[in-house]
Amino acid sequence: MANTTDNKLSIWSLSALVVGSMVGAGIFSLPATFGRATGGFGALIAWGIAGSGMLMLAFVFQTLAQRKPNLDSGVFIYAKEGFGDYLGFASALGFWAGTCIGNVSYFVLIKSTLGAFFPVFGNGNTVPAVLVASVILWGFHILLLRGVKSAASINTIATFAKIIPIFCFIIILIIAFDNPLFVLNFHGGTETANAGVLAHLDDYGYAGHAARAITSATGTESLLSQVRSTMLVTVFVFLGIEGASVYSRYAKKRSHIGLATVMGFIGVLCLLILVTMLSYGVMPRSDLAALRQPSMAGVLEAVVGRWGAIFISIGLLISVLGAYLSWSLLAAEVLFSAARHQSMPRVFTTENRRGVPSAAVWLTNITIQIFLILTLFSDYAFQLALELTSSLTLIPYLLVAAYGLKLAWTGETYETNKRGHKKDLVFAIIATFYSFLMLYAGGLKYLLLSAIIYGPGSVLYLIAKREQHAEFFNPAEKILFITVMLAAIVALWSISTGVITI
Repeated sequence: MANTTDNKLSIWSLSALVVGSMVGAGIFSLPATFGRATGGFGALIAWGIAGSGMLMLAFVFQTLAQRKPNLDSGVFIYAKEGFGDYLGFASALGFWAGTCIGNVSYFVLIKSTLGAFFPVFGNGNTVPAVLVASVILWGFHILLLRGVKSAASINTIATFAKIIPIFCFIIILIIAFDNPLFVLNFHGGTETANAGVLAHLDDYGYAGHAARAITSATGTESLLSQVRSTMLVTVFVFLGIEGASVYSRYAKKRSHIGLATVMGFIGVLCLLILVTMLSYGVMPRSDLAALRQPSMAGVLEAVVGRWGAIFISIGLLISVLGAYLSWSLLAAEVLFSAARHQSMPRVFTTENRRGVPSAAVWLTNITIQIFLILTLFSDYAFQLALELTSSLTLIPYLLVAAYGLKLAWTGETYETNKRGHKKDLVFAIIATFYSFLMLYAGGLKYLLLSAIIYGPGSVLYLIAKREQHAEFFNPAEKILFITVMLAAIVALWSISTGVITI
């Protein structure tokens, strides 16, 4: 393998992979999404739950990097090591497929955003839009084939470039922050505002907005229901936390992997909370809920004028393109690692002279191109992308958390070094519970849709086993395979009969 010292990644590059993977389009949609669901109090509860759960998962990644230093490409290999070949394959397939489909949604968002300024792109489903997206796709393809180090360097630059507009947004909102308005929005507009608050709002022309906020939000949803609605959003914005772990074989030091994961996660969590909470201090909740996406542009436009919307739109394009690069790197690496560990056909172990898993990169981008073409004929592919990305990635997360729990529960790797054993056990229990909670929040519908990928996609696993002249399944794996195939059939039948709508 061409894995020289020159191709190694520093802790800052690894952290940038985490930040670049997590900060995509989701953060730019938070003001309106949270505004529709809940007020400031519900938002704090949601971020507290989501942040705590995902932090525990970040700690699990950190612990596994230290306890199992021989295991590379964490998302895939942890599932294989802990639960056997088929679940290891399923983890790799789910992560890779979710990444490909998610990248399609990135491209459609790029085209749709440009459509607001250039009508020829329409809503992102015109022929010119697909042609431009295809040029971008294969431009990134060439960049990826030039080497991981080059692509990671570009990703680091893109990460800083897209963080700048977010920081500017935060600073401007801190300056414009209005305490009485925030107090009104804090309880979702459901509480009767006191005369002092309303009088202050009237001075700024907000009294009418306050009345609408109170009227539109009064008693329609319980706080628990509001929080659950926002939890669905947090599933998407946290995807990418595994960035450093997936690229562990390129780390200069093993200790950098877990540290980069935690550093990147905490930094992104702070940005997510600030963007959400500060928005409640500059616009009434009813106005936040009515903003079109990306809603950060509408918030900044309300504060500083039209240039704010343009500024955020540029930041969105940089963010999405940077996130696309990060996710493409992760997708190819996971496919390559699965093949290297004999859970995918060996063709995907092919590397070019720069040490890039070229066959995996080609399959990834061909798959994305196919879905891009499908967006010309129907919205189905795009809608499917939005719904499948989260569920397909959550299952690998659950398997990682469960493997961390298995190690801590059985005491494996703790025989000679018991330091942190109880802490690791608690972290793993919480991370596993939270992963189940995220799947529950997504609902049965998304699990059934995921089976459409996991079931037929298992043919790659069968090809790999045939190449090795090995038994396909053990008894437990055979039952699981049959269950997944039946779920895929049920999902397809449900879609065709309209029981499940996309």
